Amino acid sequence: MTLFFYNLALFVALIAGAPWWLWRMATTRKYREGLFERLGRVPRRLVSTSLSDERPLIWLHAVSVGEVLAVTRLVRTLESALPGYLIVVSTTTRTGQALARERFESNRVFYCPLDLPWAVGAYLNALQPLMLVLAETEFWPNLLHGCFRRGIPVAVVNARISNRSWPRYQRLRRWWRPLLSRLSRVLAQSQTDADRLLALGCLPDCVSVAGNLKFDVRAAQEAEATRLLRSMAAGLRIVVAGSTLEGEESALLEGWPRLLAADSQLVLFLAPRHPERFSPVAVLLQKSGVLWSKRSDWSTESSAARHALRTLRPGEIVLLDTIGELASVYSLASVAFVGGSLVPAGGHNPLEPAQFAVPIVMGPHYANFAAITDGLRDHDALRIAAKDDLASTLIELLGDRNAAEAMGARAKEAFDRQAGATDRCVAAISELLDSTSSRERAS
Repeated sequence: MTLFFYNLALFVALIAGAPWWLWRMATTRKYREGLFERLGRVPRRLVSTSLSDERPLIWLHAVSVGEVLAVTRLVRTLESALPGYLIVVSTTTRTGQALARERFESNRVFYCPLDLPWAVGAYLNALQPLMLVLAETEFWPNLLHGCFRRGIPVAVVNARISNRSWPRYQRLRRWWRPLLSRLSRVLAQSQTDADRLLALGCLPDCVSVAGNLKFDVRAAQEAEATRLLRSMAAGLRIVVAGSTLEGEESALLEGWPRLLAADSQLVLFLAPRHPERFSPVAVLLQKSGVLWSKRSDWSTESSAARHALRTLRPGEIVLLDTIGELASVYSLASVAFVGGSLVPAGGHNPLEPAQFAVPIVMGPHYANFAAITDGLRDHDALRIAAKDDLASTLIELLGDRNAAEAMGARAKEAFDRQAGATDRCVAAISELLDSTSSRERAS
């Protein structure tokens, strides 16, 4: 009955919002890309792969770039530990899809269907997965119900309920309980997340704390931007501002002259969180009058072999308008600012610079990554700075190299100490597969 009312509300919302969605699809590419896949047309490449490969199939869903990065090592480890299974990966966002196709074979990467009964049913019927693995808390009622009805076990890895979303889940806990009580395994990031999931209806025997997969993330390989930077920025010190949101780029630009006054041999890498903001940030940089360039305008490796690369100039700001290179570029930073935190957006993950022993600065709004951020703060491995104090904090770390290096070392120690979630998730998934196979043989 609950599912009926959910689908009724979903149908009404789709009808009421149709004009807006049609307008967005007509004007914005990201709303058109993969549309037919999202509506239930299973791509031929995926069908061919699943039919030609006789191994039982595991469907893993990761929403966007952050989740794809988090599960990359998990997928690789599962492939090594479970060679008898074919793993396919779905994403929701266009940027997540691009990164997943780069990390995995493109013929087993696809857009997750919208949570419509016919779209979900088309994929479940075509793929016939032995298991569905969800990254974090992608709880879609029709997808879950479709799996339960077919007897497909559902596991959740890296599960979390953020402080911001927790009140909403609490208000709807009676609605969530019938669905979450049927999950086979839930591997939470922290004890707080586990307690919240139990309160929402997950069964105690199914919930355990595995840790955060993002502590196991290592840059898969050195990005081209990093390789080029080693020669282009020789002798300069790099400040990396990653995953920035609207309002944060202007704050960094406002403080940039103060940083250059303290150290004239700096360059700033500015990496907006969302690709659709590359152009607006470029306009902002152009209007500011600063010396700046785009990463996408650099020579590629093939042309670099024929032409000498120019060097970056002191005081230059580089707009990192590419996808998947930020994590690697952090490795060259003297100090890193992790965005989404100066504005009330919940922050972004500070672990990418932490793995490279880079001192980290964030703003006060980090609720979405509170456990990670507070853990780094407890080890004096991360500084919090409000907008008015951002430039001063960066200058302080840039000016005291010994203190900055010690702070970065503590960040890496905290990062390494939390590793191991991948192995725990692989063990739990393997155990669940064994029990599923045993039940099938018994029946």
